[in-house]
Amino acid sequence: MDKKPTSKILCNLIVAPNLCKELDSHASPIEIDASDFNGSLRKGKDENDTDCWTSPSGEGFKIRGKNYRKDNSKVVGGDPLLKLVAIDWLKVDKAVDKVALHSRSMVQSEAGKKLPFILVLNLQVPAKPNYSLVLYYASERPINKDSLLAKFLEGDDMFRDSRFKLIPSIVEGYWMVKRAVGTKACLLGKAVTCKYFKQDNFLEIDVDIGSSSVARSVVGLVLGYVTSLVVDLAILIEAKEESELPEYILGTVRLNRVRLESAVPFEV
Repeated sequence: MDKKPTSKILCNLIVAPNLCKELDSHASPIEIDASDFNGSLRKGKDENDTDCWTSPSGEGFKIRGKNYRKDNSKVVGGDPLLKLVAIDWLKVDKAVDKVALHSRSMVQSEAGKKLPFILVLNLQVPAKPNYSLVLYYASERPINKDSLLAKFLEGDDMFRDSRFKLIPSIVEGYWMVKRAVGTKACLLGKAVTCKYFKQDNFLEIDVDIGSSSVARSVVGLVLGYVTSLVVDLAILIEAKEESELPEYILGTVRLNRVRLESAVPFEV
């Protein structure tokens, strides 16, 4: 009897089968150490730390299960496919696109250039001044060419807009903020304007929150209470076809009582 490659066996044992389709399990993984990457917002030491970020599991989020097309059933999310390695919390005069091209971006660092793939999520926050919350997610292995993630990376903007999904959750905070934000998944490209920039080993998604009056209003409320909030976010690619189910969490972040004054000026 032919033996399966060890990497394939481990993949099937440790994660859901569809995750094995996303990354090349035959390639040796790159060891990702968040301490190799510097972002302006620091990583938290523990759950009681403030003005920082951590990366929770996907257990706090409900995503589409294997039988979703038959019974609309959702399941608890698992560990993220990509690892959050750094966050930049930036103060800007106006919305800035293509942050990954900046010389001080972790994407341009020596450690960043060695990664198989980086997803850069640039959440452009309208305020006075404006802010950008830039999240950097890294893959330890190359992306499989026949995967849903590869389809998303190589697809046109219309396809990306129809698939890129964010799930919010206010873990701790004022009830009015919890009610306004909710926990419902949102296709970002359908709610606000998103721009996509793919080059070398990364894809950057620039999310213009100010392009929607509703989103702008909700974010304005969040900013008013931000120092007392613990916010969890999950990102994923929406699964629509039977072969794409069950869904998986692409990445997560927990923002723990972040201070506006901690944002650093972005130098172009």
